[in-house]
Amino acid sequence: MTANPDALTQLPVNLSGDTGNSNKSTEMKIPGLTYLSALLCALIVSACAPKGSAPHDISPNKIIPTRAQVEYQKMGMIGFVHFTINTFTDKEWGYGDESPALFNPSRLDVDQWVETAKSGGMKELILTAKHHDGFCLWPSKYTEHSIKNSPYKNGQGDLVGEFVASCRKHGLKVGLYLSPWDRNHRDYGKPEYIRYYRNQLRELLTQYGEINEIWFDGANGGAGYYGGANETRTIDRKTYYDWEHTFALVKTLQPRIMIFSDAGPDLHWIGNEKGFAEENFWSTIDADSLTIGGAGQEDYLNSGDPDGKNWIIGQCDVSIRPGWFYHQAEDGRVKSPQELVDIYYKSVGRNAVLLVNLPPDRRGLIHENDVRSLKAFRQILDETFRVDLLKGASVSAGNFRAKHQKFSPENVLDNNMDTYWATDDNVFPAELTVQLPEEREFDRILIREPVQYGQRVRKFRIEVRRGNTWSTLYEGGTIGFGRLIRVRATKADRIRLVILEANNTVAISGIGIFKSSNDEGAGF
Repeated sequence: MTANPDALTQLPVNLSGDTGNSNKSTEMKIPGLTYLSALLCALIVSACAPKGSAPHDISPNKIIPTRAQVEYQKMGMIGFVHFTINTFTDKEWGYGDESPALFNPSRLDVDQWVETAKSGGMKELILTAKHHDGFCLWPSKYTEHSIKNSPYKNGQGDLVGEFVASCRKHGLKVGLYLSPWDRNHRDYGKPEYIRYYRNQLRELLTQYGEINEIWFDGANGGAGYYGGANETRTIDRKTYYDWEHTFALVKTLQPRIMIFSDAGPDLHWIGNEKGFAEENFWSTIDADSLTIGGAGQEDYLNSGDPDGKNWIIGQCDVSIRPGWFYHQAEDGRVKSPQELVDIYYKSVGRNAVLLVNLPPDRRGLIHENDVRSLKAFRQILDETFRVDLLKGASVSAGNFRAKHQKFSPENVLDNNMDTYWATDDNVFPAELTVQLPEEREFDRILIREPVQYGQRVRKFRIEVRRGNTWSTLYEGGTIGFGRLIRVRATKADRIRLVILEANNTVAISGIGIFKSSNDEGAGF
């Protein structure tokens, strides 16, 4: 089987329909074909077919993703663009007293941003429409601290509008970041500011067509300009923003939008800005225990919770540079392609989504060093995952559900999340064996679960055979949407996946093996 990163690290399906928080599965569209989800098929067959003609389907977990969440996670990797007044003051966090006259990029080219992101394999791009300094990249009618009072296009510019149009032209989804903290606004910390903030949300979510993601930062309260008060203001992070009603407003204005924050409801911060998820990461987590901007919850966000009451995708954010905004002094400190590859394995390869920041410079362009590193990173991944070395293999299992083809072990090789190998209930250990046509060398392994039924596996082992001798190659915990495993170069003619513990019936939708690019590095 010939493969590519989109087929391996992003789901080859497009889930359509309801984007709410229901736990129902419905129609899945695959390029060239249309399938019903396994769950719906089981319901239809059981209702219409003669009794006993079809096996019982696997039972979904109590907590499963929405179709919109599964579609989101198939993107694998998305991008961030931090660009505002800070770019011209050489700061990370502006104080809020900066003059709009400072915002004056000399060669701004939004298409260059989007084309760079696309060349790196990103499927969505998020723009900082307003950072903590309060400067707005669109001509908001609710403040003078915006692009309309800058030299850019003689005050007639709308960078949010340009950004959205370019993303759509190049086929990328669109996200916007609107900082809840505003160090410029005189009413920050008072009830009046919440009205202002929601008015700006309405502008962003009604003036630019469909927006795919809204990003709420956890930084809240502190010293600022605040309309000239120049003081420190603190807020109660649990109550001040009235997030319940703010989220409801967002979903009313954009029913299909995904909301990111420390506490979800759709996507959550991974707990660090290094781009790493914990090695055994769960997509389930208990949202009631989380606070946007709350301290002391980083480890919990980084690991998820096998007993969590909510399915919230983990998003691993990291900048290609040390800072989030462009600083000339960091031109020589851009992450190398190999560093980005390592981050990829520790995010996308651990059941999460990777968000990489590309900060434009004062020209309004992604710097050449950043572009070069990102393209080389993508080339390394393309080379590593070009060919699945399980091509021509055969598969067997110690057990498969009702001995029915629907649950056959062969399903793990068809590169389709909608088909899977499943065992009868309570079969542990569950063993799946892949017989290669001949001994082959590999050092990368991909395993997937059909997460539309929930995340199940708690403990697994990979064994290999050379000659007549079996040995353990790797021991792991979770799998989820996708687990990419790096091992030392190994030659084998058989590979065995052994599921030792799971919270429900064992189900695996995919497995593959690969040989890393010579440029990738071991990455252990």
